[in-house]
Amino acid sequence: MRNILITVMMLIVVALLFNTVIAQDNTGTQARIETQGNTANTTLGNLLP
Repeated sequence: MRNILITVMMLIVVALLFNTVIAQDNTGTQARIETQGNTANTTLGNLLP
């Protein structure tokens, strides 16, 4: 029973960390990756052949 409780608590902690670190709207990792990807796409699109 104790092992199940510890496992459930660890899953809750992982879910909270994911929401605060990765999925945050403007400052999360996902938003930063999208910003850098858009910048790279714009830069590549502006290159002249």
